[in-house]
Amino acid sequence: MLRSMTGYGKSTVETDELNISVEIKTVNSKQMDLNCRLPFEYNPKEPEIRSLVSRSIQRGKVFVGITKESTAEQSGHSINQDLALNYHKELKELKEKMNQKAEPDYLLSIMRMPDILKTDEQEISDKEWTLLKKAIEETLDKVDEYRIEEGKILENDFKERIKNIQQYLDDIDPFEKERLEFVKAKFNKELSDFIKEKTIDENRYEQEVLYYLDKLDITEEKVRLKQHCSYFLETMDAGMANGKKLNFIAQEMGREINTTGSKANHAEIQKIVVNMKDELEKIKEQLANIL
Repeated sequence: MLRSMTGYGKSTVETDELNISVEIKTVNSKQMDLNCRLPFEYNPKEPEIRSLVSRSIQRGKVFVGITKESTAEQSGHSINQDLALNYHKELKELKEKMNQKAEPDYLLSIMRMPDILKTDEQEISDKEWTLLKKAIEETLDKVDEYRIEEGKILENDFKERIKNIQQYLDDIDPFEKERLEFVKAKFNKELSDFIKEKTIDENRYEQEVLYYLDKLDITEEKVRLKQHCSYFLETMDAGMANGKKLNFIAQEMGREINTTGSKANHAEIQKIVVNMKDELEKIKEQLANIL
């Protein structure tokens, strides 16, 4: 089963005292890259939150956003009045020194100053931590479901493209005999033009022709490419398929396709090789998004 690295999930838990909302987004990345945006009071729990997320999402660029809304009368926030009074005094002195006639809105300016609104420090309760973990786990389940659905789409696309490559391989067969005859005729003509009227050893000549024809033979490349295609499908259907292994197989497929193209010496086969390369490149592009 394939899983995409693209995922999304959002969950909310509610009680009489608070609402906790968790949102997780994931995109493809070579390594695990986890970013968290948490309410101030949840910062001490960040290592545990990271551990919880990392166990479920092994790889990818991950964004975790958690918001908390208190529904109780006690908000847990207060205005730092002493600091506000100091700001007010300094703003008035600054106004007088600058000879400003207009009366500014001191309160609006003060409320924008740093550290005016302070959070009453308190440890997160066991009950609240249990609720938070529940929301995170529910969100991670949704992310996993999203990744599986995306993986199914990519899996179907891979199967179709592997099928196309296998068909292109079969399309080469009708041109094989024609290709070898063409290469042999070309070899004979060039050799004939070179030696002109000189006599040559016929046995040695036949050996050389067979040697070069063998060097141009693409049977082994075709067999190995078929094997790689089958192995790709088998790996994809395995229970623990992963993008890195599939990418290694795709690289081996690319080597066989490139070697076939370099040996082809036939216009129609070259066209088929180009089509196979196109299908393989599209596979490689999508493999970058497989977990």
